[in-house]
Amino acid sequence: MTELISDCVHCGFCLPACPTYRSWSVEADSPRGRIDLMKGLDDGTLELTPSVVEHFDRCLGCMGCMTACPSGVRYDLLIESTRAKVEATFPRPPLDGGFRRLLFSLFPYPARLRALAWPLFLAAKTGLQRGLRKSGLLRLLPARLAMLERLAPPVTFASLKATLPARTPARGPKRGTVALVAGCVQRVFFPSVNAATIRVLAADGFEVVVPSEQGCCGALSLHVGRDAEARAFAQALVDRFGDLDGVDAVIVNAAGCGSTLKQYAELLDDPRARRFAAKVKDVSEFLAAAGPAAPRRPLPLRVAYHDACHLAHAQGIRQQPRALLCQIPGLELIEIADGDQCCGSAGVYNLLEPEASAEIGARKAGNVAATQADVLASANPGCTLQIQSLMAGRGQSLLAAHPIELLDAAID
Repeated sequence: MTELISDCVHCGFCLPACPTYRSWSVEADSPRGRIDLMKGLDDGTLELTPSVVEHFDRCLGCMGCMTACPSGVRYDLLIESTRAKVEATFPRPPLDGGFRRLLFSLFPYPARLRALAWPLFLAAKTGLQRGLRKSGLLRLLPARLAMLERLAPPVTFASLKATLPARTPARGPKRGTVALVAGCVQRVFFPSVNAATIRVLAADGFEVVVPSEQGCCGALSLHVGRDAEARAFAQALVDRFGDLDGVDAVIVNAAGCGSTLKQYAELLDDPRARRFAAKVKDVSEFLAAAGPAAPRRPLPLRVAYHDACHLAHAQGIRQQPRALLCQIPGLELIEIADGDQCCGSAGVYNLLEPEASAEIGARKAGNVAATQADVLASANPGCTLQIQSLMAGRGQSLLAAHPIELLDAAID
């Protein structure tokens, strides 16, 4: 870690790229400031006090600083390692620790999320959710619980019953075989994204296999410092996918998951993990490289594309989703001002730091609203929920879709 810390030359290029520094202009809430704190912890001149931990907690982990850094500082490894140290050695206050345990006893487990989806569906169907929101009673909740309620995704009966086929043959001449990572939140609350992913891949000539009984990829756990838990999830997923014989690529359609899947070679000491990581491709990355096979029909829509941080910054994937959208005749692609800034979702950041998330997200919501687009295209479920919640808070609504869903709508 000492060598990684020394890569930072304190040039300051990261400052305007950091959402928390832009919000508060506090050096310790900038990437280079946090690296200074890491150095103090590393050389023993600084103790892990609550105020020091707060500066690490307030980092979104958006990796905008990595895009801006001319020295190639691996801030992703630094913040993940530091957060692992925090979680291993720093005693969280009871309410904070309890809330974190609640989140991580739920979100990485698709079966538990599906069980939660039923009461959400019934509350919406019976009007209970709408009544509670109109009553103002929810404003009495603590900030974290209030944010959890606001971000609750819409649930339909169809989504509750959605399943994925184990194998989908290619339509037309077969160009290859891919395996799909189903995700957790994506699988339960956005099943239409997985269904669209399979249909588009099949239409473009790829057989799609979905390994059964997939668990979490470990992304959420890794990003908040639950290192051992993240490794356990990652190992279980690698084991479930097996040797990948005959599989040309492992496809992922959630930005946060994708960035972690590509780290498996660093995360696990397992030759299969290295082979797995080498085959991971975001669906837009894969399809843009493969080129279209199925014809695209016109969709006369104005679409604002949101750069999810773990796609644009962590994976360096920016042009590929735009290229896919531009394959659709009649679609007008609109850029969002300051588009590479985080929306404030950042995994579970908006639940752990709701006030900071809302302040950072307000900038994004304003810029999205200014596009006057028909649809927001977002390649990460957390970003979609965050931006729609922020727009609703402004009294505005905006249809949101994954880019692959728009592509699916353009393919017969």
